[in-house]
Amino acid sequence: MKRLILLFLAGTSLALARQTAPQLPAPPLSTLPDGFSAPSGYGDSIYPLLGDAGLDVTHYDLSLRSDPRQDVISGRAVLSITALRELNQISLDFAGPKVLGVKLGGRAAQHAQVGEKLLILPPTPVTAGTAFTLTVAYSGTPALQYDSSTGGGLRLGWITQAGGSYVLSEPDGAHTFFPCNDVPADGASFSLHLDVPAGYTTVASGVQTRQVTAAGRTRTDFELAQPIPTYALTVHVGRLKLETQAGPAGIQIRNAFPVNLPDDVKATFAQTPAMIGFLAEWFGPYPYPVYGVAVSADPQIPALETATLSTFPARPEQPTTALHELAHQWFGNSLRLGDWSDIWLNEGFATYAELLWAQSQGQSAAPLLERWYARLARVPARGLPATQSLQLFDSSSYFRGALALHALRLNVGDGRFRRILADYVGRFAGRSVRTADFLGVAQQIGGQTALDAMRPWLVGPQLPPFPKGFFTQAVR
Repeated sequence: MKRLILLFLAGTSLALARQTAPQLPAPPLSTLPDGFSAPSGYGDSIYPLLGDAGLDVTHYDLSLRSDPRQDVISGRAVLSITALRELNQISLDFAGPKVLGVKLGGRAAQHAQVGEKLLILPPTPVTAGTAFTLTVAYSGTPALQYDSSTGGGLRLGWITQAGGSYVLSEPDGAHTFFPCNDVPADGASFSLHLDVPAGYTTVASGVQTRQVTAAGRTRTDFELAQPIPTYALTVHVGRLKLETQAGPAGIQIRNAFPVNLPDDVKATFAQTPAMIGFLAEWFGPYPYPVYGVAVSADPQIPALETATLSTFPARPEQPTTALHELAHQWFGNSLRLGDWSDIWLNEGFATYAELLWAQSQGQSAAPLLERWYARLARVPARGLPATQSLQLFDSSSYFRGALALHALRLNVGDGRFRRILADYVGRFAGRSVRTADFLGVAQQIGGQTALDAMRPWLVGPQLPPFPKGFFTQAVR
């Protein structure tokens, strides 16, 4: 099966997107202290120098002390790591505050903070398969980084403004405030210990497990047992009001709203329980024990599918936007990317979820399909694999990806389409995925004709013409 899919990919030029110019400059050898070498990176197609292919980080234990009135944080990060190969040097992504000290397995380790990398020299090489811990203490102002995928217009990472702090890291901002293997392929679980001045509320990805106020400060702990990509982690600190309710299948609904937030902004999220139940019918059980939204006081930020706690701006949004970010909890957070070039596996699936929801509300799919196609017709056409950061969140990732799924649905019918989605999610929950993984499931259930239906949308670069009955034909 895997060989057939690889042949399909090769035959339709859907092989891995070629590496483009690195987004991180390699540290000049002249700036490296004696004994250190330039890191090679993980090898992602879009961000090849981020990460370290020799590391499997399984858990992050983060203690963060902050004050939303000051753009400063103090942190202690304990990383649980398994070596995937012999390590003469350990390389973490970290553009954040000054490192105060590093311990490898409880003993002080020689380290160097160079550019956006934290390099550690073990006293002896770490053999492949060895599990070990790294502890990094740091303090200062979080690194200033802007999103290359939007042309630099959006700040990423830990952001403090207007008396509050929030985290918005997709695609490559997590390493601005904690040391990590900042590639989505290396997902990990998280423990968070957040220390803020009393009177401020903290909410974060995961389940709140403890809260203590003493000596004018409040510490709140969160646990997220399921692995997520580093960019999906979020923290919000501010004058917030928490609203909770019971959701379907025992899921806790937890929303964090700024005090005095207008009711029309809150109204966007009134249907969250119904949306969770509906998407579970298509994709399988919701992957976490808690879900909700955190609204930032900043009205200019985009909505983002941060894990278990989607981030939204302080402005009214369409319910479909709330549905889109919820769908990402399956596609992007639970099933995380094996390579950024396959971003359509996140955005195309979440966009198509909007159509499924619209149909469940008695609406015709035709207007959405026509609008998606019209958007694509106005921009240069390309196949679905992204080849540069500016393509990560363009129209093709969203709308061409969604139309590829609709072409598959029309070919195989609703019954088998549901089976494809549910089997894909069930098989790869908590794992990284590539396009070949989805195509393997589609072929197994829908046959070669299922792949043939998707081929024109996958490979490009031309925008395929309307298939007969694409907008009007009732799916089987």
